[in-house]
Formats: sequence, structure tokens, C-alpha cells
Amino acid sequence: MTDFGKKTVYQVYPKSFYDSNGDGLGDIRGIVEKLDYLKNLGIDYLWITPVFVSPMNDNGYDVADYYRINAQFGTMEDMDELIRECNKREIGLMLDMVFNHTSTEHEWFHRALAGEKKYQDYYIFRDDPEDKLPTNWQSKFGGSAWEYVPSLKKWYLHLFDVTQADLNWENPEVREELKKVILFWKDKGVKGFRFDVVNLISKPELFENDMEGDGRRFYTDGPHVHEYLKELTRDTGIEDMITVGEMSSTSLENCIQYSGQDEKELSMCFSFHHLKVDYKDGNKWALMEPDRMALKKLFEAWQTGMQDGNGWNALFWCNHDQPRIVSRMGNENLYWKESAKMLAAAIHMMRGTPYVYQGEELGMTNAHYNDISRYRDVESLNYYKILLDQGRTKEQALTILAARSRDNSRTPMQWSAAQNAGFTEGTPWIAASENYKEINVETELKDPDSVYSFYKKLIALRKEKDIIAEGTIDFLEKENPDVLAYKRNYQGEELIILNNLTAENVTIPQQKEWKTYQKILGNYEEITKEDGKIILRPFENIVLDSRS
Repeated sequence: MTDFGKKTVYQVYPKSFYDSNGDGLGDIRGIVEKLDYLKNLGIDYLWITPVFVSPMNDNGYDVADYYRINAQFGTMEDMDELIRECNKREIGLMLDMVFNHTSTEHEWFHRALAGEKKYQDYYIFRDDPEDKLPTNWQSKFGGSAWEYVPSLKKWYLHLFDVTQADLNWENPEVREELKKVILFWKDKGVKGFRFDVVNLISKPELFENDMEGDGRRFYTDGPHVHEYLKELTRDTGIEDMITVGEMSSTSLENCIQYSGQDEKELSMCFSFHHLKVDYKDGNKWALMEPDRMALKKLFEAWQTGMQDGNGWNALFWCNHDQPRIVSRMGNENLYWKESAKMLAAAIHMMRGTPYVYQGEELGMTNAHYNDISRYRDVESLNYYKILLDQGRTKEQALTILAARSRDNSRTPMQWSAAQNAGFTEGTPWIAASENYKEINVETELKDPDSVYSFYKKLIALRKEKDIIAEGTIDFLEKENPDVLAYKRNYQGEELIILNNLTAENVTIPQQKEWKTYQKILGNYEEITKEDGKIILRPFENIVLDSRS
């Protein structure tokens, strides 16, 4: 078992978490003020998305200076206080490191534009003529992945926004610069790191057109990525710290290696295959109902594959780039509470380290904006134009954004029923979801049956029971698309986890031995049985324990 099997990580998107000074933007001091809330929930690590100096074209994932704090979030003194206050509460602070690219506002890029060869080699420039793209690769945010610089007569690679220039990891000087960044924050007392799209850092030796796709097959899990991660970990001494890599379009085989304890690369991986089961033909911007059988098969493949390969999963539904899971795979109307709880238990009882994204523990939903003026995300604004260019009406494009936009996860944290959900006394940078008067911290803390209370039980149960952290996993009801079921085993104890993925009753056979097991968790009062079968009600979750 990894050292992080009993731990739970909470992700904060600082801009939307809590505003301490009334300027409409969340800040570092706002996080400090809410640390007791996280401690009460049972959190072990706090991951915050980037708060470094940035033009904020991609909400901080376009870093202009890794050593300074963006003034809109606070000061270095505020960051030092956050580290101290986290340590007092035995919460480890994790920082988000964006090492695939920098902002084009970074000093390194400015010096590259000024003609300094040293810094041009920090990035990926190509000398092709202005009328000839180096390759046909596409940016993840839409359009070409190449931008021409007339003054240099060169193109530079940007796999994301045009203001996010990809770093050249093949240059050892770049790798040394990034190690210095890690050591700087490690020396300040940071306890872990999340690495943004880190499996894209190693580009191919030969840049060529992709006649089958958008280019990702050439740079995903690239030729030297494992070598570079081993070097980074070894030379910074972070092998015993919690580290997680965001893996874009990765493979199970690579994640086994990234997270294998003997490999000394990362503690665990984020993979996203399970969050693409509602992408029609693999297209994020084409809507379809979630394919539940595909979801089940992906969970089984990754859980058992990582187990057999001695790798480690990061367990998650939500983050700053994903729509709210209760809107996406639950039922936010008739069965809001039931589906929010079921979705939580479904992954928290698996093998891995669970991540809770701010507001997920409340059952926060998508924003349901009905006007493009309410959106702030660069990707969403780009794709709104693309969808219109493809012939969609404004209403159709807005329907797609309402389901897919990253802004769905970036609305203000809902602290109370007060104005702006208690997030700010000013004008929020992005509007709160209109249901904040019903769904908020203040209300749920008082309710022992709330979604928050259920998450708190899940987090405590993981600490209490070795079987959740250390047990093996085997999947049940494999041919039933409506039920996600599995068992955990450890030292003679067995847990049975049953989850109804639908808004209908589903009947499953009750195994003989289950009759002696006791329910230790569930989102309905009693188990319903009939003729030797268990009737799972809409979005019901049941956890049975052989030892209770």
C-alpha cells in the first residue's frame, strides 16, 4: 500500500473559494480563514491551484513567475501564513506546478523574443516559413498549436492557449530551472505537488503531421517522460512527499509506471478516461447520456490494472476543469441528495487516494448560465465561437456550454444563503449558482443527513478501516450496466459496495454470505429485500461489512 491510502486531499480553486477583502476574488487569506472547515471535514492535504504571478488568461495555469505570488491572491507573507496554519492543523499544503509551459509573459519568453538564443532553447521554436505550419497539430483550446513570431521568423509550440508556450524539456537547463522551483517551495514547507499535464512534457525528436488525429499521439507519454520525472524526483528529494500527475490521454501501462512505488516518479496519477463516457464520438463538445457500461469497464480496468501492476490511483469525479458530477451523472432535481452521496461512496470506497473538489462535499451543481456574457473561461469562450462557426444556434451552443464548461466548477463556493453565497461582500468575478440558498455550508453543517455529513463519514471511515486503504478489489455485477458493485478484501474482512447508477429501482441477487453482513454506510435508511434479492432504490448506495 502507498503511504497515502488513508489520506484524503481537498482541492481549492482560490479565485472562487473565499474572498477575505471584498474585491470579488477569492484569495490566500480567505483559504486561511476557512482551514478549520477543512480540518472538521477530516482533510489531510490541501491542493491549491496556481497562485503565482500570471496574466490569468488561463486562470493561473499560464505562469509568468514561479517564485512570486499574484497580487490578486495576496502576498508571499500570506502564503507563508497559509503554510504555517496548515501545519498547525496537520494539513499538508500541495502546490500546483505548471511545468509543460509558461506564460508568454514569463521573463524567459520575453528574452527569447528579444533574440537570446539561450532562452529560445527554453521553448520549442521552428524555422518554417510564415505560410507553412510546422505541423497540423491542434491546440487543446482550439485552432493550431503553432504561433508565428514575425520578428524572429519562427513558430513556437503551444499545446494550450497561444499565451502558453511549451517548454523544451530536452534542454537540461530547463530541467534545472524547474528543479530550483520545486526546492524553493519545498524549503518553505510545502508538503506536496500536483503536476499539470505532466505526461506531455517530452516531445518527439521528429515533429510530423498527424494524418489520424490532432497530434496528441506524438507527444502524449513522450519518449523521455519517465526519465525526466525520475530525474526531477531524485534531484529534488520529493520521493516521499505526496505527488500527483495530471495525465492527459494517457494509458494504464504508463500510469502503472508513473505511480509504481519502485519507479520513484510520482505517488499517484489522475487519469480522465472515466470522465469521457458522455463524450459523443470522443468529442467533449458533443453531448450524450453517460455510457454506464463503459464507465464500469473503465473503473474495473484501471482499478484491477493498477492493483496488479502495483500502481496507485487518484480517485476523483470533480476538479477545476470538470463539470459538477451530480449534474453530469446524478440527478440534480428529484434525487439530488441521493445521487450526490452515491457518487461519493462509489469512488471513496475504491483503491486509491480520494480527492474532494471544493463544494463537491455539498453536492454543488452546474451553474446553468443562459447567456455567454456570464462565462469567463477561455476554452468555453473559444468553443462558443467554434460551435457557432460549425452551424449551431446560440441556444444549442449555450446548452453545450451549460453541460461542459469549466466554469461550472469555478462558481463561488457556497458558504451560506447570504448574498453571493457568502463568498464575497463585493461583486464576484463570476456569478454564483442560483441554488446557493438551498445548497450551502451553513445549512449542511446543521444537518446530520446532509451531503457534507456523508462525505465526512466517508473520510473518517477510510482512516478507521485498513481494508479501504489496503484491501484488494474485485468487481461484481459485471454485466449489469445499472449497478457499479465491487468487493474489498483484507486480512479476512470483506466489504461489499453496491451503487445504483440510475433513477430507477434495480434488483440484484443477494449472495448467501451477505445475509450475515452489516450495513455500515448507505444513503437510504434500510435495505430493501424481496425473494432473496436486494432492491436498490434510485441512486442507492450500500456498504456491507463482514466484520460489523
